[in-house]
Amino acid sequence: MRSFSGLTGYNISTMKPKIALIIERADTSLGGAERSVFELAGAVSLLDYDVNILAAKGQTQTKNIHILCDNRPGKRTSLAAFARALKKHLYKNRYDIIHSTLPFDFADIYQPRGGTYPESIIRNAASYETKFLRCFKKITAFANLRRAALLRAERKIARSQAGPVIVAISDYVAQQFKSHYDADPQRITVIPNGIKIGAQIDVSQADNLRTQILAHFRLKEADNPVLFLFAANNFRLKGLSCLIKALQIATVKNKTSPAYLVVAGRGKSAPCIRLAKKLNIDNRIIFLGSIRHIQNVLAITNVAVLPTFYDPCSRFILEALAAQKPVITTRFNGAIDLFTDNRHGKVINDPRNIIALADAVNHFADPANIRTASDAIIEDNLITRISIARVAMQLKTIYDEIVEKRRRQS
Repeated sequence: MRSFSGLTGYNISTMKPKIALIIERADTSLGGAERSVFELAGAVSLLDYDVNILAAKGQTQTKNIHILCDNRPGKRTSLAAFARALKKHLYKNRYDIIHSTLPFDFADIYQPRGGTYPESIIRNAASYETKFLRCFKKITAFANLRRAALLRAERKIARSQAGPVIVAISDYVAQQFKSHYDADPQRITVIPNGIKIGAQIDVSQADNLRTQILAHFRLKEADNPVLFLFAANNFRLKGLSCLIKALQIATVKNKTSPAYLVVAGRGKSAPCIRLAKKLNIDNRIIFLGSIRHIQNVLAITNVAVLPTFYDPCSRFILEALAAQKPVITTRFNGAIDLFTDNRHGKVINDPRNIIALADAVNHFADPANIRTASDAIIEDNLITRISIARVAMQLKTIYDEIVEKRRRQS
């Protein structure tokens, strides 16, 4: 057992194995990574582990969430300051497994929710329109002191012959460790991301929303519109401008296209609205703003689309598959591990391949193709692949291996 108090091992007959799950901020409103960690904690707890979340910042009303740097100013905490707080906590408290989403070399498992830092920097820069901006963003990102510290710590872990087990949430992330750090493949385990299955749909709320959407488009149910749903909080990085351009081309190619775009999320909409107006496609797009329960929107739309420049493994795409909706995304999304191209959806080689993206939109503008993909999602039982329960079971294997190895060495 990794311990700072000198205690070793646990009596499995009298005590649950105790897990420390480290995350920077314990706040599910911040995005998918934070929600995933909380869902994972719940799923692992169901396997008879005592899971404690250790965070630098956040809010908590439960005893198993420990906020360690709440007395420090600012929204973020430096890696060094958080490390000191963690070591102090770990010295006083006994844990059998230290599972971290941040690059701490004293952890047993390192599982970055956002992929590697070099890849996130490179792909974020790639999402800007001009070559000058792409170069500028890349240079300034690597010059950021906080990000540089995280990158150095991650590089140290990846290139070490020992250290934490690296758990990648997709094949895409595993390849990042190999390409950016030349990490030993034997130290990397791929456990594809998962989500909590069975979210309840508020039928009344969903129906009201669909009525409002159709009214906005001046459509009736008899018009049989096909509603494509894009959901993200960073419209640039997730490729919304590419999608708007693709929608314009799709409607030019198919004059009677029933395709309409529903945009959910709190991203910067003004540039996208201007682009849609410029392309004379604004009458086919509605911006809903921030949505609390995405399953309600998925219930009344037909296809999920995320032409992202970077996503280690998108929750939105997994949520769409769980709702039996076909998906369109790019090879820069680790979620492609969990569905089959041209069967359950479409994978675009590059978000800037507007023609390929437009063709994918037109493919699913045909309701027959939607039904075929949805039937395949059901037939292939994708819901079991994307369940957080599957993730927890795979992690249990790693936890047990670490504990058993430590027992043999003691």
